[in-house]
Amino acid sequence: MNIGRRHTTKAFPWRRSLWIASLLTPALVVMVLFVLWPLLSAFRLAFYEFNGLQPTGFIGFENFRKVLFEQPYSGWTYNALKHNIIAFVALMVFENGTAFLLAYSLLKALPGHRIHQVIVFLPVVLSAVIVGFLWKLFLHPLFGLVNQTLALVGIGAVPWLGNESTALGSVLFANIWHWLGFPTLVLLAGMQRISKEVIEAARLDGAGDYVLMTRIIWPLIAPSVTIVTILTFIGSFNWFEIPYVMAGLTGSPGGATDVLGLYFYRTAFGSTTTGIQDFGQGSALAVMMFIIVAGVTAIALRYLRRREIEL
Repeated sequence: MNIGRRHTTKAFPWRRSLWIASLLTPALVVMVLFVLWPLLSAFRLAFYEFNGLQPTGFIGFENFRKVLFEQPYSGWTYNALKHNIIAFVALMVFENGTAFLLAYSLLKALPGHRIHQVIVFLPVVLSAVIVGFLWKLFLHPLFGLVNQTLALVGIGAVPWLGNESTALGSVLFANIWHWLGFPTLVLLAGMQRISKEVIEAARLDGAGDYVLMTRIIWPLIAPSVTIVTILTFIGSFNWFEIPYVMAGLTGSPGGATDVLGLYFYRTAFGSTTTGIQDFGQGSALAVMMFIIVAGVTAIALRYLRRREIEL
């Protein structure tokens, strides 16, 4: 009996390791095939000249030079990058700012707050393609719901997606409507972790809602703010679906809604309107996007983590 127990004990680490390996292997295979291999391939292909989808020769950093310093490619690159930066700032201010106020309102647990949580989060579960088509219909200049509503108060039809001054804002508004529920629930979860005694003590000291939000709640939800900020930045620079559905692959009108995701796609795979297709330059753009996202995320994460400790 004791011998059997000793044998089982010796065999257990091997069986446990095999069991863990069998669970991890499928996920590792998927990651290697669909994440790591495409990423390494993009790095390699960015240094080659292409004829269609066939590499014809090694050209070093020529693709990077073209997309950064040679017109018209550099103009398209910086125009798209500018819109990604605008998107990040707008989402941080309007989406996450509104999410903070909504989270604070839901924290008060007013009557019906449960159903309001569901309503706020409901658009998040919708596909970005569905949201894009939905808001494209709402913003239609002739029969869109927005212009029909404005007509009731005497305001004429506005070509929201056809005017360079309103197109990017319209696409951003649709994106904010789609994702508002996510940062709201993340910030709400952070607020719910704050001890009720802390809130009550602040109230007893005479703190109003503004002081409570800025001096008590905001510093204590720093980890949630870090998560929301990082995910907002990554999402802003990976933005593709809603601009593509609402404004098209060329970022119309006149490149007013062009972002790096759209520019990369039409450069790498071509466009029926531009006719330009260069897989090498597309790979260079993909590498640049990865470096921007990974580099800024690493720096911002380090800074925000330090800020959490200081607060």
